[in-house]
Amino acid sequence: MKKNNKRIAICGVFTALALIFGYIEALIPIPIGIPGVKLGIANIAIIAVIYIVGDTEAIIVNFLRIVLTGILFGSFYSFMFSLVGGMLSVLLMILVKKTKKLSMVGVSIIGGVSHNVGQIVAAVFLMDSVAIALYLPVLIVAGVVTGIVIGLVGQLVTKRITVNFKVDLDN
Repeated sequence: MKKNNKRIAICGVFTALALIFGYIEALIPIPIGIPGVKLGIANIAIIAVIYIVGDTEAIIVNFLRIVLTGILFGSFYSFMFSLVGGMLSVLLMILVKKTKKLSMVGVSIIGGVSHNVGQIVAAVFLMDSVAIALYLPVLIVAGVVTGIVIGLVGQLVTKRITVNFKVDLDN
């Protein structure tokens, strides 16, 4: 019972952090003129959940973050783009992590790129235009760059949480 309570509490904290990070990110314009390019700082919380708590919890935290962000700050389209991109991203990060072939930075890069691919797929269907896929090369590069940054920060966060706060979910 105590183990489950710890998991729920940690997931609640990470959901709140992801929501706050998403809100902060919405306030920071990225002046490169390409729609859809974001830093993805909410993914710091998601990748930390994958590595600290577990796969199922990461899916739940990510889904809650997307739904709450959509309700509080988004539109129908931004919600749908985030839902498709975010869920594809977390699922692929979990699968790639299980292979143990990539570091957290590599897993994060997969997450960043797949999030952007998922958003483009959603946009093609919702906007009924294949031309939107022309943004894909730029968004892939952006996904790699932001994936590296988020992965490096995620490593620091995960290390600090597990060492400084002695998070041990097995007890």
